[in-house]
Parts: sequence; C-alpha cells; structure tokens
Amino acid sequence: MKEAIIIKSPREIALIRESAKIIIELFAYLKTLTKPGISTWEIDKLAEKFIRSHGGIPSCKGYEGFPGAICISVNDTLIHGIPSKKIVLKEGDIVSYDILVTKNGYTADAARTFGVGEISKEAEELIRVTRECFFKGVKRVKPNAHIGDISYEIEKHARSYGYGLTDMFGGHGVGKEVHEEPFIPNVGEEGIGTRLKKGMTIAIEPMVNIGGDEVMILDDDWTVKTVDHSLCAHYENTVVVTDTGYEILTLEEGKEN
Repeated sequence: MKEAIIIKSPREIALIRESAKIIIELFAYLKTLTKPGISTWEIDKLAEKFIRSHGGIPSCKGYEGFPGAICISVNDTLIHGIPSKKIVLKEGDIVSYDILVTKNGYTADAARTFGVGEISKEAEELIRVTRECFFKGVKRVKPNAHIGDISYEIEKHARSYGYGLTDMFGGHGVGKEVHEEPFIPNVGEEGIGTRLKKGMTIAIEPMVNIGGDEVMILDDDWTVKTVDHSLCAHYENTVVVTDTGYEILTLEEGKEN
C-alpha cells in the first residue's frame, strides 16, 4: 500500500512555523522550570498555560486518550511519560520534554532533554550525543534522498558510543495531523525507504539509551521505559524539505541546541 505523503504549500509551511515558534519559546521557559522539587504535573500545567496563552493548542492532550499537555519523561523513561504529582524532579535527573503544538490547524513537534541541577558526565554525554544524532541525520535531508539515509546516520553515530536504539518508535511526517507518513526509523540502511520531496514536513527524533535496545510499554499503555532501566535521551525537530536541502522549523535560526 502506497504511503499517503502530504506535500505542504508555502502557506502551510508558514503556518507550521507559527506553531514551531511557540515550541521554541516554550523550551526556553521549561529550562527555567527544570529544577529539583517540582513535579512533572506542575510543569505540565504551566506548559499548557503557556501554549494556550500564545494562541496554540497542546496537541498531546486527549490524543488517543493521553492525559497530559506535553510528554515528560524522566531518566529511564524513553518517551510518552505521563505528567504526575508523584514524579518530583531531583538533583541529577534528566528529563525529556516532547511537545506538539497546533495553531491555525497546523502542528509542529519537537523534543529536548535537560539535566536537573548537576548531572553525571555519563548523562551529559548521552544528551550531547542524542542531539548530535539529529544533526547527523538531518544533514542527509534533501530532495530524492531516502528516509534510510537519515536512519543510517542516526544509528551509526549512536552505535559508535555503544548506545542502544529501539526500532519500535521513530520520527514521522507532521503538519495537518500529529502523525503523518512517512515513518522515520532511528535504525536503518542507506538508499532504502521513501524518497524525500520538496515540501515534505517531517519530525526527526533520535531516542537513545545508554544501555540496550529493548524497551517496554507500561500498563498505562503510554509510558515507554528501557528494560534495563538505563538512562535515555530524546531530541527532535520539525524539518521541511527545501529545493536544495532542509530548514529546521523548531530551532532558532543559526542555533544547534
């Protein structure tokens, strides 16, 4: 069955950029909140207020029953962490924020992992390498490149540090819907998969574990943790395929953070 790839017009890309701007500003705000003693429930409520006050809708909220405005994943939670009053950040934790914002009918998607206070050198390296995986992958984005080219670069860089990667989850198209085709694995081979075309908007999102590849979904049907309880990090941006390459919509121009 052929994938239903959605090519965006310049007008649609401009609308996605408006949603992306809210996410960029929200990450800066979340960084100030990421301190010992605050619960992920409190952070979620403040994030929702921020999104709505900027004219956006928190797309995660209610999506297939997800209860939070954003996903907040701590330490060995890879993705889809549900905000909770019982989860209180402490010194040395690492926390990943995965944010979907819709404005004027168009959605942007991005994720970052931050340290809470002083974190270990091991955790710092994991966060850095996960971010680097994104930039290694995105540099392969251009018309007629394959999705597998992106996956290959992400996997090669993560594996060079001995890190784990799951093939159960990955990136995806985004824009008119929260999840669109194509699926973008974090493991793969060059020269395979869907060919990229100008106007495609995709979310590339390395999810990297210090330990093994295996993950498990908890009984809440959302929270994804590493089986070996190793630390994990997440870095994601919404990217548009241009005439000659790409533009990262959820990142301030000229920045790689």
